[in-house]
Amino acid sequence: MSAVLRDFFRAAALAGAAMTASGAGAETTYKMLDFSQLNGWEDDNHAAALKVFLETCPDLEDQDWQSLCALAQSQAQLLSQPEGKTGARSFFELFFRPVLIEDGTPGLFTGYFEPELDGSRYRTSRFRYPVYRMPPEAKHTNPWLPRRDILTGPVMQGRGLEIAWVDDPAELCFLQIQGSGRIRLNDGSTIRIGYGGANGHPYRSIGTEMVRRGIYKAHQVSAQVIKAWVRRNPVAGRELLLHNPSYVFFREIRKIRPSKGPVGAMNRSVTTLRTLAVDPKYTPLGAPVWMEKDGETQMRRLMIAQDTGSAIKGAQRADVFYGTGDSAGQAAGRLRDPGRMVVLLPIQRAFALVPDEY
Repeated sequence: MSAVLRDFFRAAALAGAAMTASGAGAETTYKMLDFSQLNGWEDDNHAAALKVFLETCPDLEDQDWQSLCALAQSQAQLLSQPEGKTGARSFFELFFRPVLIEDGTPGLFTGYFEPELDGSRYRTSRFRYPVYRMPPEAKHTNPWLPRRDILTGPVMQGRGLEIAWVDDPAELCFLQIQGSGRIRLNDGSTIRIGYGGANGHPYRSIGTEMVRRGIYKAHQVSAQVIKAWVRRNPVAGRELLLHNPSYVFFREIRKIRPSKGPVGAMNRSVTTLRTLAVDPKYTPLGAPVWMEKDGETQMRRLMIAQDTGSAIKGAQRADVFYGTGDSAGQAAGRLRDPGRMVVLLPIQRAFALVPDEY
């Protein structure tokens, strides 16, 4: 490949993937790997990963991604046959190259999930905590009012901005952290809500504040511990939740089937244990990502980068989607394990980032 053409592909790769350093002073490095260097690669269900890849690859804009997506779509039926494991694996091995992207920070995997809350379309003595849509003026002012003013002042009153009312302020707070969820209504129906915007204030950890106040030691804090304390101490708990000035608004989602996962950053449903939330500065949304999670329960599988998160920062930082409901929430809450993630990039894009491999 000529130097001019190689430079062109390198520029396209850097622009398309938006892979830049985080600003922390650490140099971002790119290392080409062979598929034989991916621990457990041969044992995964590559056809399952390909199915998830096809959910969002039509939305990828760059030509190299579009070409691979179109090819996968045209061969989807063949690759889904009983021997599809081998076929799908061959697809990834033939048209992608694994690239290890590092920024000097060790790998860390955590989990997230889709909460389910109990609620009502109307305020009652039990359901009295509102789930709000975003006010029009908040969309044009950044930052807008902090959480305390939104929840204790008159700005939201009488405007019909309530999507529903729920019975637990702590669960609602964690719903905002997750960014999407379901509300089981008292009439037996269910509504799904997704991220609708934020007030622009930085997030302040409730757990960190509890440690600062001497309520708990750092190793004792978890989502379940915070919720239980707030329920036992309703007045002090309400004040504690107001410590976080960040506030997330929601929108009702009507077009997603109940069997599908919540909508991620690519505006498509995410998939249990196949979707990763990543930092798009390093990992392009829609890309396949090989995950090697260590810890008590190891995980080796091909994931798809379909989501982002405010706490997901860095080349080796990711959130694993664990599904919907309480059991998924408990599993996600326990996950905080080391490991590494390797991004699968189209061949030309991979070689452009690692030109020494030519």
